[in-house]
Amino acid sequence: MSTAVRDHDIVVYGATGFVGILTAKYLAEHAPPDLDIALGGRSREKLERTRAELGVEWPLVVADSADPEAVKALAESTRVVATTVGPYFKYGKPLVEACAAAGTHYADLTGEVLFMRWSIDNADAAARESGARIVHTCGFDSIPSDIGTFLLHEAAESGGHGGLGETSYVVKRMRGGASGGTIDSARTTVDIVKKDPPTRRTLGDPYALSPDRKADPAGRDERDSLKPVRDERLGGWLAPFFMGSVNTRVVRRSNALLGHAYGAGFRYRELMLTGSGPLGLAKASGTSAGIAGMFTGMAVPGARQLLDRVLPDPGEGPSEEAREKGFFNIDVHTTMGDGTRLRCEIRVSGDPGYKATAVMLGESALCLALDDLPDAAGVLTPATAMGQPLADRLNAAGHRYEVVPD
Repeated sequence: MSTAVRDHDIVVYGATGFVGILTAKYLAEHAPPDLDIALGGRSREKLERTRAELGVEWPLVVADSADPEAVKALAESTRVVATTVGPYFKYGKPLVEACAAAGTHYADLTGEVLFMRWSIDNADAAARESGARIVHTCGFDSIPSDIGTFLLHEAAESGGHGGLGETSYVVKRMRGGASGGTIDSARTTVDIVKKDPPTRRTLGDPYALSPDRKADPAGRDERDSLKPVRDERLGGWLAPFFMGSVNTRVVRRSNALLGHAYGAGFRYRELMLTGSGPLGLAKASGTSAGIAGMFTGMAVPGARQLLDRVLPDPGEGPSEEAREKGFFNIDVHTTMGDGTRLRCEIRVSGDPGYKATAVMLGESALCLALDDLPDAAGVLTPATAMGQPLADRLNAAGHRYEVVPD
């Protein structure tokens, strides 16, 4: 990172939005007291209200995402930016470019493959030169996927078991829905594809985020499937996980950035356990159809209006009681080169898209600001930018990531 003196250690940008407030609140309660944190957004009045609600005396940074000069000044004022301002393809590009140029570390919550591909193409070189770590997907998209798989790799390597083979991320139980921001990002992606049909090919490429597509040893055999799967070893019937089309690409980018350290036999997929027998099959089939139907519906004007009435809007979120009742239980299973099977158990309380994500983004910002991290710069992933230090932080924060025999 640039050695220039900065006014702040962390700026929470989008601090007046629903998840932005939750992230700022988490930092107010858990960050070291001597850390200089600022609240950022486009409205001073709203920022002042948020600051009062939090009961902090943090400075305010007013910057409209559409004002390149204001965004540049924001990036140059801080060591780390944690941003919740999306959809990122619409509003996030100037901030990524500004952080990459200024040598400022950056963390966001995007689940937008097209935005991440744009970021790689337009900011990776500048970030490598400046030393900035541009880290996308620092929430439920895609920290459990990326860190869980990374920890399996570390265990395989330290145990001398060889590379990872077939690896399956299985959502066993979960309470809580997709956030309004996630839904709005999906809407934006559908709109981009309608205006620019060739982008559909990028979305369909399982290695869309890999740095050298032609050099990927895994080839083209990991395309997304919407069909139910039966695997008794994993618990019975399984449906595709609705965020898998994002998370799988992030995990594969991590593998590629690490020099394909996960091994030539590494294959990765994401699933949701629906149960055994006819009921499990019915649930898996219904889930598969529902995922396909939602994205199809967003592309059809009449259906889009109907979906907009029932899906959450950006900036909206569940009550505190609902956030507290949320949770997710995930196992990442793998078979290693010597046949040994391991799984990473991930157990987290709190609504995945809100409470748990605020912890993940907050700890990512603290990790970027404070920890001794792997030597890396550019457009990275949670695993390649932070790796074990982030896993340690999350475990200390009450999230559980544990590798056990499978």
